[in-house]
Amino acid sequence: MTDRSMSDAELARQPAAYWTGVAYEALIAFTRARQLEKGYTQPQFWLLRNLSVNDISPDGAGMTVADLREAMKSYIRPEDDLEAESAVLRDRGWLRRDAEDRLWLTEQGERARVDLARHSPAIRAALHEGIDDADYVVALKVLGRLIRNAGGTAP
Repeated sequence: MTDRSMSDAELARQPAAYWTGVAYEALIAFTRARQLEKGYTQPQFWLLRNLSVNDISPDGAGMTVADLREAMKSYIRPEDDLEAESAVLRDRGWLRRDAEDRLWLTEQGERARVDLARHSPAIRAALHEGIDDADYVVALKVLGRLIRNAGGTAP
């Protein structure tokens, strides 16, 4: 049964954990498919972002794969192989590895990060089609409250 065939009263009784799980899987699959169509993976983009002083990295310092895995622990998926993904980026010249096994973003990698980031607005727009910002904000506020009610910390 879909939400279109349920009454508001029936929807109000639905388990949030089920719906958020289904939403998470669908959103990740959609995003990753769009990124793959453009020639990169989500973990590759995260690697570039985490190593860029112009993005997530506070200092642009090199990091080991273990350091990167720790930095990404709140969003990396179990199937994501950062060692293999970083090898692809090294082959492209976007990352380099030093003698201490740290990965560093190259100038070419920084240009690629900027270029790949240009795809994000189109992905977001496709996902948000038919959803106005006010409804989206309400949905996030409700999710935040559910998280806090469950003892978690909402961003």
